[in-house]
Amino acid sequence: MTTRPDASISVSHLCKYYQTHLKEPGLLGSVRSFINRKYEAVKAVDDLTFRIEPGEVVGFLGPNGAGKTTTLKVLSGLLHPTGGSVSVLGFTPYERKPAYLRQFTLVMGQKQQLLWDLPAIETFLVNQAIYEIPDAQFTQTLGELTALLDLEPLLKKQVRKLSLGERMKCELAAALLHRPRVLFLDEPTIGLDVTMQANIRRFVAAYNARWNATVILTSHYMADVTALCKRVIVINEGKLIYDGGLRALAEQIAPYKLVRVDFAELPAGCNLAAYGEVRHQDGLNVELLVPREQTSAVTARMLADLPVADLTIEEPAIEEVIGRVFAGGARRHAA
Repeated sequence: MTTRPDASISVSHLCKYYQTHLKEPGLLGSVRSFINRKYEAVKAVDDLTFRIEPGEVVGFLGPNGAGKTTTLKVLSGLLHPTGGSVSVLGFTPYERKPAYLRQFTLVMGQKQQLLWDLPAIETFLVNQAIYEIPDAQFTQTLGELTALLDLEPLLKKQVRKLSLGERMKCELAAALLHRPRVLFLDEPTIGLDVTMQANIRRFVAAYNARWNATVILTSHYMADVTALCKRVIVINEGKLIYDGGLRALAEQIAPYKLVRVDFAELPAGCNLAAYGEVRHQDGLNVELLVPREQTSAVTARMLADLPVADLTIEEPAIEEVIGRVFAGGARRHAA
């Protein structure tokens, strides 16, 4: 892949391999392992290539163990790649140059940087010193983040007394005080309730729009992805299996639409299978899978032939689409 200077993130044939120690159970296994250690190579990331332009918000998806967090750690400079090349904002991440460290942030939903026994504002002041943020900029940015995230009641409370959602809002604020140009968000809404998830999504969208920040988002909540990302990168077992539009992914992997029909009544001997695959039926409520190219014709015929009270046409759930992608990638890898 040719790296153009305008790319925010360029990844070319990235590999990250680990050697893991194998040990048999029991005392005898421990002795054997001590005398003759055996190792197994684990390919956490295997020949991964993609590029992301400035201002893009990209969903980075895959099952547990696919290599998502490993990739983000390489992009953040926390891990040195085994092979390939990585460039973020023109920097090589693992060189950890101060100029680079001031321009990105990594937020991990299961990790925290806030000082547990102190108010959140203390961590914010520490980060101001670390990133050498001028007082005027710090005051302005903190004011903006406080307004966007409704932080005013939280700033002077001990972190350990905050709820999970409140802590996550403060974590985001702490990570964004230096106005990073690139955001690596690893499960930022994990464990949060539906309302708080929506708040975090709105905040990320607002930050992206205000600062034209490049965002890579990993999440197991598909609502996060559909709300924020037009493009998704899907990996499985460290390999790239899809890179493109979310809508195109649904059309490619699930070549059908879901037709939900409520009937006023069902005539005796009605053969619903003639209109599509019956996925679910509960009395007069029916769900049909209909090929995309036949949807208009099938629904028109159904409205003409049957006493339809209500009819809706939907895309398949994104969870189902992604599940099909993972299954297809696993089969290709096995072959």
